[in-house]
Amino acid sequence: MIGQDAIRAAHARIKPHVRRTPVLHTGAADFGLTLRHPVKLKLEFLQHTGTFKPRGAFNNLLSRDVPASGVAAASGGNHGAAVAYAAQQLGHKAAIFVPEVSSPVKIARIKSYGADVRVGGARYADALDACNALIATSSALSVHAYDAAETVSGQGTVGLEWEEDAPDLDTVLVAVGGGGLIAGIAAWYGRRVKVVGVEPEGSRCLHASLEAGKPVDVTVESIAADSLGARNTGQLVFDIAKANVDHVALVADEAIVAAQRLLWDKLRVAAEPGGAAALAALTSGAYQPLPDEKIGVLLCGANVDLAKLAAVAS
Repeated sequence: MIGQDAIRAAHARIKPHVRRTPVLHTGAADFGLTLRHPVKLKLEFLQHTGTFKPRGAFNNLLSRDVPASGVAAASGGNHGAAVAYAAQQLGHKAAIFVPEVSSPVKIARIKSYGADVRVGGARYADALDACNALIATSSALSVHAYDAAETVSGQGTVGLEWEEDAPDLDTVLVAVGGGGLIAGIAAWYGRRVKVVGVEPEGSRCLHASLEAGKPVDVTVESIAADSLGARNTGQLVFDIAKANVDHVALVADEAIVAAQRLLWDKLRVAAEPGGAAALAALTSGAYQPLPDEKIGVLLCGANVDLAKLAAVAS
């Protein structure tokens, strides 16, 4: 199990390479809520590449030996961009595998960092199979999007910063794809703060695994599938979540779109579907806080196609 010491070490390691993102105190009434305290939004979409992902990517590349052949990663888009960015900054080659569901915006961003991008397969799991095939026949370093200690420890630095900047939170809402982010945050907080996962109804690998008592495969079909579209959490994420995550709330795609619209209308934040999912749990009632509960919400990604956002906002 990953603990606070590993996360503190990761924070010291990656600090020169990542941004410390701010926490915004927003009136609950902005979101149609009647809470007595402001909602504290961790603005991780302001991170390099537009998501929290560089934290885990840099922690991998800085704590492991990278061969001359470079690194390889499978991704719905955001992890690939982060690995490509970290590799570029540190002078390594990168091969990134993405599925056909990945948005052109995300693929273009990965390419902009000089990576070799390979598109194929319907979903993230297909890209991961292709990536593993390359790793098996080469010396490239595998950088897993979520099911690796270095990745989870890096993502856990979000929790470290969040607690320092908003030390009075009762509950944090965190979107779940493969679960590396929520595992890192839950490993940091333990049971001192209620950590609630949020998944789309059509992409619920952590919810299903916790119900089953072990990691299980699920089918994936959601508007947020390019970022919250893992088929299985893996054992590491499951073990941490079982010990430290309170529960997982499920949200409909329509609620995610409504949250995107709300973020644009109220804050002029251009969030991708996965980046708005945690807020959707609060605004749709999938998570219902007590009136005096102090809530934090992670806004984790902003790699959105502006044309699609315009359609959502109209």
